[in-house]
Amino acid sequence: MRDLSDMRFLTVAEVAEMMRVSNMTVYRMVHSGDLPAVRFGRSFRIPESAVVAAIETPISSVG
Repeated sequence: MRDLSDMRFLTVAEVAEMMRVSNMTVYRMVHSGDLPAVRFGRSFRIPESAVVAAIETPISSVG
C-alpha cells in the first residue's frame, strides 16, 4: 500500500472537471461504488489514482 503522504485527494468538483462530467455524475459514481471516495464531514474526497484509473478504463469494460 502506498504511503498516505504520497496520495492526492481531489474534490468532487475537481474530478468532474477532469472527467468533463457534472458534479452529480461524480456523486452517482461514488454512491454506486464505481469511484472510491473518503467522506470528510459532509464532503467527499476521491483519490487521484482512482480518477486516473477510471479515465483509462476502456469503455467496453464498464458496466
